[in-house]
Amino acid sequence: MSAPMFDLTGKTAIVTGASAGLGVAFAHTLADAGANVVLAARRVEPMQVVADEINGRGGKAIVQACDVTDAAQVDATVAAAVEAFGGLDIMVANAGSVPEGLSVPEKLPADLFRQSVDINLTGTFVSAAAAARHMLAHGGGSIIMLSSVAGFGGHHNIPIGYAASKAATTHMAKYLAVVWADRGVRVNAIGPGWFPSEMTDQALAVPPFRQRIEDQTPMGRLGKPSELLGALLLLASDAGSYITGQTLMVDGGMSAAVGASQYPDDLHGLAEQIMPHGLGVRIGPAS
Repeated sequence: MSAPMFDLTGKTAIVTGASAGLGVAFAHTLADAGANVVLAARRVEPMQVVADEINGRGGKAIVQACDVTDAAQVDATVAAAVEAFGGLDIMVANAGSVPEGLSVPEKLPADLFRQSVDINLTGTFVSAAAAARHMLAHGGGSIIMLSSVAGFGGHHNIPIGYAASKAATTHMAKYLAVVWADRGVRVNAIGPGWFPSEMTDQALAVPPFRQRIEDQTPMGRLGKPSELLGALLLLASDAGSYITGQTLMVDGGMSAAVGASQYPDDLHGLAEQIMPHGLGVRIGPAS
């Protein structure tokens, strides 16, 4: 009885940030559930590989070059979905970046902060709004944003622009859910903890960083990309038809834990070595 609730046959989905990492896993999962998929990102060649894989096993996928900070390109992506498949039912606003690296906030250049917010928050809004304009006029749909455990409380040495943008994404999901609920558009977010991806690989490759993350996670380990897919299908399908305005945390319990341990000096030292131009060196009283 449960399988039909998660069936997406005949539905059309857009996945932004679909050239790598979680976006690729999301695209495959939606296609496997029966959806037509539009893969959208700036890098076309890796997306074409994913689309060929989906089409090769009987699914339907197309590729659309798209920078989510450019509203015209996002609108063109929605138009491409409608033209190719007749409509749009699901938007997965997954595109994201961490241009700040491990810069300490007191030295973070304003331009890098703006860049992070532009990609992670404004780009998410632009994607949601473009999808909603179609969905509101055609009976509804599901918009799924990517928040993060970084947006829940303060974390030592998590980039401030990224963290702030993810906290705002959680609120934006609530706001837009309330505004659009009466016209059938559901808006939710997934809040991942730490998962291996292009965005996290640099940090996870440093043993002390990885150990700290595992120590802070009640389940004691990183997440596997496959462990996000159930949340995706729940929010995309009729199984989640009465869920809106929520952020579903998939973080091994990290957001449920109270308190964050002090950041050890050796990790501060690693950040200082990684970041150029002294951007990772904290400002304090002269010794």
